Order: sequence, then structure tokens, then C-alpha cells
Amino acid sequence: MKSSVYVIATALAGCLLGPTAAHADAAKAAVFDFELDDTSLQGEMRGRDSGDIARLARLDTQLRDALTGSGRFTPVAVATGAAEPSWWTCDGCEVEPARKAGAAVSVVGWVQKVSNLILNINVVVRDTSSGQTIAAGSVDIRGDTDESWTRGLSYLMRNRILGTPDAR
Repeated sequence: MKSSVYVIATALAGCLLGPTAAHADAAKAAVFDFELDDTSLQGEMRGRDSGDIARLARLDTQLRDALTGSGRFTPVAVATGAAEPSWWTCDGCEVEPARKAGAAVSVVGWVQKVSNLILNINVVVRDTSSGQTIAAGSVDIRGDTDESWTRGLSYLMRNRILGTPDAR
């Protein structure tokens, strides 16, 4: 009886500790918050949409979860200055703050909103030692909805950034 309890306890401990050991080799990723480039007429007329701001926050969480879930990356916090640039417009200026945070890669994402119907989600990953882009992608989505944003980022991460296309 004691030996079977020992076997079960050992197996359970292996299951619980296994993922931790697997993630120990994961590269640190400085993930910058998603930004919105709203060039839509609605944005020009009404300003920032609270729904889009909430969706950006959800994309931040989804991106970090996807990186962690891949087992290849561990997101780390990045200290930035008070006057942050738009990270997606500065062609690699995020690499230095990412390097200072001890990250191997920087990850920048933004959503361009052309209209309530036409949007695209973009992600760029750069090596912090060289500044070179190691993964990048963009996906067009139709419809300014929670579901379209979530599905768009999921597709982008799976098929362009993390490079593990689904088996469909």
C-alpha cells in the first residue's frame, strides 16, 4: 500500500514540476503593451473608443499567455520612461529597454483600425542582442468585435509568430 502511494505521489510531483522545468529554459521576452493606430473616420470624429481600449488590454493578456504557453518565452516587465514613444513606429527603439530588463527578445504589437470593418493586428519580435527582427506578422480582420480581435491574434501567433500552424 505504501509503495503505491509513493508511486502516485512521485508521478503527481513529476506532473507538477515538469512544466516548471520545461519553462526554465524559456527565453525572457519583454512584451510591450499593444497600441492602437486609429486612422478611421470614427476615430477622427469621436476620439478613442472605450471598447477598443478594452480589447487592447485583452490582446496584451492573450499575447503574454500565448508566449508563455509556447514554452519558448517567459514575459518580463519593462521599465520605460515617462514619455514613451509609439513602440511600433520607432523601428527597434524598444530593443534597448528590453535588453536592460534582461530579455532575449522584445515583442511589440499594434492594431491599425482603418474603419469599423477593416482592421489589422501586427506583432514584431526582435533579438535584443542584435536588434534583428526574428519574427513578424500581420493579419487583417473584419469587424471591430471582441471575437474578431481574439481570433485574429490567435491566428497570427499560431501561424506567423510562434510558427506552429494548426493541423486543419
